[in-house]
Amino acid sequence: MRTGSEPTTARSPLRMRLWMSVWGVIWAVLGTVAFAVVGRPGWAAVCGAVFLIAAVDAMVIVRHMREGAHYQPGRDVPPYQPPDPRHP
Repeated sequence: MRTGSEPTTARSPLRMRLWMSVWGVIWAVLGTVAFAVVGRPGWAAVCGAVFLIAAVDAMVIVRHMREGAHYQPGRDVPPYQPPDPRHP
């Protein structure tokens, strides 16, 4: 919902989210390998699940980045009024 108080220089957090996902993928792979080597299959499976989640998140983020910018109303468009909870 648009409130009208958004900064004019707001930037998308997608690049930061992508690097955090890459960081998660790297640590999950290292954790999976390390736990598999020391014989902890349960923890290796947990790290493998974290790897899958981080990898899917990175793919979604890349897709969003490739979509490009979406329409943003200009200064001449007033902020939207919050929905009235009495009228669903």
